[in-house]
Amino acid sequence: MLILAIDTALDACAAGVLDTRTGQLLAHESLPMKRGHAEALMPLLARVMQQSGTAFAELDRIAVTTGPGSFTGLRVGLSAGRGIGLAAAKPVVGVTTLAAYAAPLVSRNGDAPVLAVIDARHDHVYFQAVSGNGTSLQRPCVIPIDEALDAARFGAPHLIGNAAAMLAARWPADAPQPVAVTEQPAPEISWVAWLGAAVDPQAALARPFYLRAPDAKPQSSLMGALGQTPPAP
Repeated sequence: MLILAIDTALDACAAGVLDTRTGQLLAHESLPMKRGHAEALMPLLARVMQQSGTAFAELDRIAVTTGPGSFTGLRVGLSAGRGIGLAAAKPVVGVTTLAAYAAPLVSRNGDAPVLAVIDARHDHVYFQAVSGNGTSLQRPCVIPIDEALDAARFGAPHLIGNAAAMLAARWPADAPQPVAVTEQPAPEISWVAWLGAAVDPQAALARPFYLRAPDAKPQSSLMGALGQTPPAP
């Protein structure tokens, strides 16, 4: 199976083409950035596809990160993925950033629980906890950092995500200490692709996974005056 993976949800603009038959990334590129995904993505996709030697028509599936993350950034990737899927008549699937962060650690079949954490600002984190074998310990949520520290009850964890170091800095001294802290600005694009290959296209929909509403919303009175309905969170 040939999978085109796209990630613009956090602090990187990334894409890669995975051949699951050989287990190899045919091409990939990741540019660190907090803004500017919309301008960077299409040229990056063109380079990755050219380097992979793959035509869009040869793809079997497109996988896109759905969030949580930047409200603007993740929509860039979703729009591109949907557009390519429509033009090439290929299925498009969604992969959460939390799952993509946790996947490489779960694949090692270790005993330590895995805590995937993303900075949600305002002293909150997007958070998910899974056991070493991938069993869910706490479903994805957005919570204050102090509440995320309650995950110490699961045992000495491996922390991963762009807020891993922030959580580690506040980890209780009397709790089992993290076995490792992996600070990453964004998930590895290879794991976005592998998860995209594994999910059910009917269940893993390519739509935003926010966990909370945007900080700024259109005023209902203004939207009404324009004859539009405010978008759902």
